[in-house]
Amino acid sequence: VQLQASGGGLVQTGGSLRLSCAASGRSFTEYTMGWFRQAPGKEREFVASISRSGTSTYYTGSVKGRFTISRDNAKNTVYLQMNSLKPEDTAVYYCAAVRSRSFSAYYSLKNAYDYWGQGTLVTVSS
Repeated sequence: VQLQASGGGLVQTGGSLRLSCAASGRSFTEYTMGWFRQAPGKEREFVASISRSGTSTYYTGSVKGRFTISRDNAKNTVYLQMNSLKPEDTAVYYCAAVRSRSFSAYYSLKNAYDYWGQGTLVTVSS
């Protein structure tokens, strides 16, 4: 599967952005999807993941209540709605996919994923 992330940009503190990740190919419903981010000089970190059906989600603590991951399986797309953005959310955001049969906190690990998009930059100004 190939992944194309989009929707990044410059936003002020407290603002909102919605990221999209479009997946090519068939069988999108076989993939657990995740969002990760990498700030300058830091390692890539987990943000959120979503199960194949979209009924289960998992978030890192720092974004709970502010970010929402969702997916539209008819459009082969996963979204990350980001509200109440803070300067510390500034990073390149990557979507990732892995073919899976179940869903758990395991999918918060970078190494759990087989496919990665190219990243989209989110900059939050103070």
